[in-house]
Amino acid sequence: MYKRLLAVLVCVLVLSLSGLAASKSKKKAAASGAPDKAYLEKLMAGWSSADSANMAQYYDQGDYNFFDIAPLKYSNWGEYQKGVTELLKAYKGLQLTLNDDTQIHTDGNLTWTTSTVKEDALTAAGKHEMAVLRWTLIFEKQAGKWIIVHEHVSEPLQ
Repeated sequence: MYKRLLAVLVCVLVLSLSGLAASKSKKKAAASGAPDKAYLEKLMAGWSSADSANMAQYYDQGDYNFFDIAPLKYSNWGEYQKGVTELLKAYKGLQLTLNDDTQIHTDGNLTWTTSTVKEDALTAAGKHEMAVLRWTLIFEKQAGKWIIVHEHVSEPLQ
């Protein structure tokens, strides 16, 4: 009987300590200024403005792969900005909105996020486009600022 009681008490203690550790790690991530949903919404608003030059401040300028709907990949921010600028010329209006499935994970100097995004766009030809996109980001903390070092945007086959 005492062994059973001791086993239960040990389990309760272990669960209590693991819960405490989890809440501390979440507080640490929040305290570190890691990207949160509001920050991701700010990025979506930036892309919705169709001005890729204003988005450069959020991206590492080195040789990192960025994947967008087309083409398959860009090997650095310069290629990405040029390609997206050309793509955005085909639109009169663009609204990108985060869906409610956003997940954000931080470990040290890295944060990775996943979300689906609602696209509501009007092409230059006047066609209304709607889609749901996948959006994944990897941020690295560099000189006190969270910078995107990888992005993947894709549209699932319908």
